[in-house]
Amino acid sequence: MNLSSDRRSFLKKATMGGLALTFFPAFEGKRVGIIGLDTSHSLAFTKVLNAPDAPAVYAGYKVTAAYPYGSRDIESSAKRIPGYTEDVKKLGVEIVDSIADLLRKVDVVLLETNDGRLHLEQALQVLKAGKRVFIDKPVAASLKDAIAIYQASEKYRIPVFSASSLRYIKGIENIDKASVTGADTFSPAVYEKTHPDLFWYGVHGVETLFAVMGTGCREVVRVHTETTDIVIGTWEDGRIGTFRGTRTGLHDYGGTVYMKQKNQVLGPYAGYEPLLKDIIRYFETGEVPVTPKETLEIFAFMEAADESKRQGGKAVALKKL
Repeated sequence: MNLSSDRRSFLKKATMGGLALTFFPAFEGKRVGIIGLDTSHSLAFTKVLNAPDAPAVYAGYKVTAAYPYGSRDIESSAKRIPGYTEDVKKLGVEIVDSIADLLRKVDVVLLETNDGRLHLEQALQVLKAGKRVFIDKPVAASLKDAIAIYQASEKYRIPVFSASSLRYIKGIENIDKASVTGADTFSPAVYEKTHPDLFWYGVHGVETLFAVMGTGCREVVRVHTETTDIVIGTWEDGRIGTFRGTRTGLHDYGGTVYMKQKNQVLGPYAGYEPLLKDIIRYFETGEVPVTPKETLEIFAFMEAADESKRQGGKAVALKKL
């Protein structure tokens, strides 16, 4: 894959930890807008925030408007839009005809559409309007677009937060990350033809892996069959982290983290609310819980896994991307 020189420069800066998004514009409002009613996340977040007895941790934020689209050509997503549109309307959400209309009516944005191909175009509109935005998984449908989103974040001086809810899987709160010597994680990894193999669903388990291992992966090797992918990552300090993506058997998430004094089993899934609490903190403060460096490395890891598959399982260095 070839990247323009400015994108390579930006990625190097982010990877070195040089992207410190500490410039936060003044911010007051509590009106939340949603882009994309083609995912269950949109309805789940709205139910929590718009509940009459919503806990104080959500700071009074309410979903007030939504733009339904969303993918128009991924059938599994597009067919959800009519039903979810009706569901959120019942929760007091106004449905609008365009992102431009949405942005006139809200203060912050949840970019929720499953279709990562749309995220760059949609996120640019939000960033140009000067509004904070959480981008649900995948942050984009290519490493190139992911880099472009964070370049725009820097240009418009709006920090961007993106994460999978699997970053908050049960057991992870007990991890002393400084003592982690390795980890194995797993999640479903069903494919969607419009996205690179692991971007669509495998991203969940990969994010869990990086949540405990941290950044610094040097290279990956991928073992692929029709039913399973195993991606073996070697970190710069010699630690090994693996991700197993499954397409048969139990639809489940988890893993094992190896530490100097003990091992920790991860799981089960903790639901959406731990992530939503971090989203609200980000809306309030402008501080991103996951750095651009880490998010970009997650997507470089998955793109390197695709390249390893193309090369018959050879090791691929992330820096070559």
